[in-house]
Amino acid sequence: MMDTDYFQHKGINFASIIYSKERFEYLENEFRVYDDDVYIVTYPKSGSTWMIEILSLIRSNGDATWCHKVSSYMRNPWLDATGDGAQVVDGCQSPRFLSSHLPIQFFPKSLFSSKAKVIYTARNPKDVLVSMYHFAHMSYVIKTPHSFDEFMEDFLQGRVPFGSWFDHIKGWLQMTDNNNFLFITYEELKQDHRGTVKKICTFLGKELDEQAIDLVVEHSSFSSMKNNNMCNHSLAPDYILDKKNNNFMRKGISGDWKNYFTQKQQEDMDIVYQEKMKDLNVKFSWDENV
Repeated sequence: MMDTDYFQHKGINFASIIYSKERFEYLENEFRVYDDDVYIVTYPKSGSTWMIEILSLIRSNGDATWCHKVSSYMRNPWLDATGDGAQVVDGCQSPRFLSSHLPIQFFPKSLFSSKAKVIYTARNPKDVLVSMYHFAHMSYVIKTPHSFDEFMEDFLQGRVPFGSWFDHIKGWLQMTDNNNFLFITYEELKQDHRGTVKKICTFLGKELDEQAIDLVVEHSSFSSMKNNNMCNHSLAPDYILDKKNNNFMRKGISGDWKNYFTQKQQEDMDIVYQEKMKDLNVKFSWDENV
């Protein structure tokens, strides 16, 4: 398996196979955000695929037909990507539903003077770390780590693609007081899937009856998505995912980190977490584990 080349943009690592400085500069300074745009924003491995599926189903009133016929990349294209991905984004018809992993400081400046809606999904950083570690072994967009310990150190120091998890979430949480910003956690989705779908509908101004809500929940379940080639990434290009080692939809659970962390690793990460997050006046469901 070939390894990955990184380039740095404003001090943050990105895989050159799918991203470019030129694209980031264009997005930040020239890309026009429209008032009816909806953006799914996540740090990698925090539930973006799940959120794309939920939004697709909400848009189709629970009808899963197009979710089984059109890839998630086409239904909710990635703002950040170069090449074909960029062409899909730039050719999108309004209202546009777009996805991004970008830190807030790289996002199109026009967002902040628009009425566009942003749904930011966060996840316990310990689970993010484990998920990224597995993803690094099947993907060409993250360097393959030599050990879990080494990868954890890179993660805590922000040397992984898209930079520091701590900086990413703290950056986007600056939008909390904006009515067009919805903050959701992966854990909240796991705990109350239906209630969270209803919350998203309210945020989008989309009224669905109870039957349609039931269908959204059913078709965005882990088992349903794992068996859907249009969202389980089995159709991703060979230069992005190693098909022989592709188990993108791995477990879809919360708390898997407990199967990987040693006691020392847990303590080390808790120390960094408490230091980095101490000034943030927000409590997360996973904080009880910290």
